[in-house]
Amino acid sequence: MLSECRRNRYAAAVFFAAAAALCTPVWAQAAGDSDDEDEPALALEQQIRPPAERLPLLDMSEAVLYEYLLAEIALQRGSGGLAAQSLVDLAKSTRDPRIARRATEVGAFARLPNLAIEAARLWHETDPGSAQALQTLTVLLVNARRIDEAEPFLAKLMAVDASAAANGFLQMGRFLSPNADKAANLRLVQRLAGAHAQLPEAHFALAQAAYAANDEALALAEVRRASELRPEWENAALFEAQILQRSLPDAAAERLAAFLDKRPESREVRLNYARVLVGTKRYAEARREFGKLLAAYPNDQGVIYAVGLLAVQLKDFDSAEANLKRLLELNYRDPNAVRYTLGQIAEERKDYGGAQAWYAQVTRGEHFLASRLRYAQTLAKQGRLDDARSYLRGVGEGASAQQTQLTIAEAQLLREANQHGEAFSLLGKALEGQPEQPDLLYDFALTAEKLERFDVLEANLKKLIQVKPDHAHAYNALGYSFAERNTRLDEARKLIERALELAPEDSFIIDSMGWVYYRMGDLPKAAEYLNRAWQGRPDAEIGAHLGEVLWVSGERSKAEVVWKEAGESNPDNEVLRKTVQRFLPR
Repeated sequence: MLSECRRNRYAAAVFFAAAAALCTPVWAQAAGDSDDEDEPALALEQQIRPPAERLPLLDMSEAVLYEYLLAEIALQRGSGGLAAQSLVDLAKSTRDPRIARRATEVGAFARLPNLAIEAARLWHETDPGSAQALQTLTVLLVNARRIDEAEPFLAKLMAVDASAAANGFLQMGRFLSPNADKAANLRLVQRLAGAHAQLPEAHFALAQAAYAANDEALALAEVRRASELRPEWENAALFEAQILQRSLPDAAAERLAAFLDKRPESREVRLNYARVLVGTKRYAEARREFGKLLAAYPNDQGVIYAVGLLAVQLKDFDSAEANLKRLLELNYRDPNAVRYTLGQIAEERKDYGGAQAWYAQVTRGEHFLASRLRYAQTLAKQGRLDDARSYLRGVGEGASAQQTQLTIAEAQLLREANQHGEAFSLLGKALEGQPEQPDLLYDFALTAEKLERFDVLEANLKKLIQVKPDHAHAYNALGYSFAERNTRLDEARKLIERALELAPEDSFIIDSMGWVYYRMGDLPKAAEYLNRAWQGRPDAEIGAHLGEVLWVSGERSKAEVVWKEAGESNPDNEVLRKTVQRFLPR
């Protein structure tokens, strides 16, 4: 609690801050406003903001200062809703855009979207020349999924001139990304783009919206129109290749190669071309592109890092290691990421001591916990499970925020050692202290499945869905469990449909849908989903499923090819091994 003296000092400080903010000459306040606007807004506002003298000269009465002061004190004391409402009321009575702006900020901070929108409307009405007010109102409406209301404001943002329209369309994806109704987003962009038929950015934004709405045909048509209007635009070529890569990876490579014929100096296109070549297993061509990149950009750390990571994908560990070590010599901005990858390379070579040395060098930051988990895994791979568990518990000392992940990692080590009962007990005990922790619920359910405790699996996944309704993998795991046991298939399909709504590009969920259709006897539909999953991620278990469907469908040679490719990437996968043994007994 504040002492009476401290409270009085605090109130005085807030009072004088409020007075300073409201008594500042209008021209000074307007000049200061631009400092905290992001660059696109600033550039637009410089074009359309009216003269500063058009802002109101506020009558600094005691009543205005008192109301403002009360709102700020309420905010400091945790009453964000009261503060926002007070500021909105004050903005209505004074018609001052600065107070309306503050009301918008406080409403958004207090997570009261309707109040924030009301304040932003007032801000825009009282300062119609402020691009920041217009942008803020638009974003708030989009975030609230009030797309139709946002449309006229988006159109207004882009109506200033061609430059403003181009900038607006380029930011359209960011504006609309919070809205889950991708079909509505597409319709909105179609209406806005109709007024800018010769603007390549309009067609590009339309292509992005169509792709997000799973209309690949429209996305391709629009991104190609953007390229026609601006033939040397990198972004259009890259996005067209991205669209093609899902189902026509060779066509994606051809598109990028054609662009490089005209613009051989394009760094980003060549990098992406090399990645596509790796994805299509055209390794010799990919290596040639690496060579061209390194020759053209010998000291470009971004290029060196990308080439190193691509070499890891190719399992060209000598090249990967050389490039990554060179990055450390060049004082790369993220040395921990490099050390972590070098540790993974050492693991792949079964040089566990070397891997541990690299992981130990990773300092606090994004890769710290992952490096410690992998350090423990290297101990377990050497048969030192007890040491690995002790190591993880040592990492957890003084790191309670990470304790859940460390517990899950310990359970994973136990499962890999076929000690499923011990893992089950460990996770169950952790759940006693955190009965609604989503990661623990999920991992406990999967461990229960290993013990054929399907009642526990179902109960925990249903509880997880209740706790976190947008947890796509909870729906997927429950649906897949039903499909794998060939039971409650209609329910399984509905669960996985919901998972796909939440994560439409997740290859494992797509695989689950294919497996459900296989269990239901719909082989063409099963093959469609499983092929898509395999193209998105050639995982051993997905390969096992696709191969089985192909075999049962009479395409046995194709099935054997898929199983062979899956085995090359993960020969020890249990699902793949058992599947192949059922159909190709030795």
